[in-house]
Amino acid sequence: MKSMFILLVTLMIWDQLALDNITKAISTGNVTALEPYLDKSVEIAILEQENVYGKTEAIQILKTFFGKNKPQTFSQMHTGQSKGKEAQYSIGNLTTTAGTFRVYIYARVEGDKYFVQELRFDKE
Repeated sequence: MKSMFILLVTLMIWDQLALDNITKAISTGNVTALEPYLDKSVEIAILEQENVYGKTEAIQILKTFFGKNKPQTFSQMHTGQSKGKEAQYSIGNLTTTAGTFRVYIYARVEGDKYFVQELRFDKE
């Protein structure tokens, strides 16, 4: 029973660490740190522009976005997971040199790996 509890706590901490790494990369505009978490295709919505991009193109889109909107702070407002625990999400506010954006992150979970499938940046 004790080992089951330790395993459960370890998995919860692991889940939070992966999500923290993703939000930290966004909070600093570090696309290189975000890259390992991006899925093969990523839906990116920036303001009114929304599309599904391959990983390589998604990286370029994010670099352009962060180049125009240098991050200053990120505050995570809400996190959660799907019922089957196959996905995690986070909602937060990203303050940049060009204003504040509400950020939505959706990642599928496969074993101990996270794959960001959707990123949304809506102007506050």
